[in-house]
Amino acid sequence: MIIKDKVIEFFCIIDEFDKNLNVELSKNLCLPSYNSNGKRCRNRKGRLSESEIMTILVCYHFGTYRNFKEYYQNCIRGRLRHEFPAAVSYNRFVELMLLL
Repeated sequence: MIIKDKVIEFFCIIDEFDKNLNVELSKNLCLPSYNSNGKRCRNRKGRLSESEIMTILVCYHFGTYRNFKEYYQNCIRGRLRHEFPAAVSYNRFVELMLLL
């Protein structure tokens, strides 16, 4: 079982990496505002940051759960709900994960 201090430590490391990565990507990457179907793409911020999503995934791999859905519902939306106040439903989380 992972303790809250480790979750915070993982988040800080991942968030710092993510900030540096986003700065480099914004300098070197030109994203289109339209997708391949000609529809306009949105670039708005979600409730969960990329750093929070990556932290949840890293913590899952350090934990003892065999099933991610059970881990998310019991651990993230249960025990660690104060560390991840913007945690969404499991189905929405999976959708967000696929968008990364």
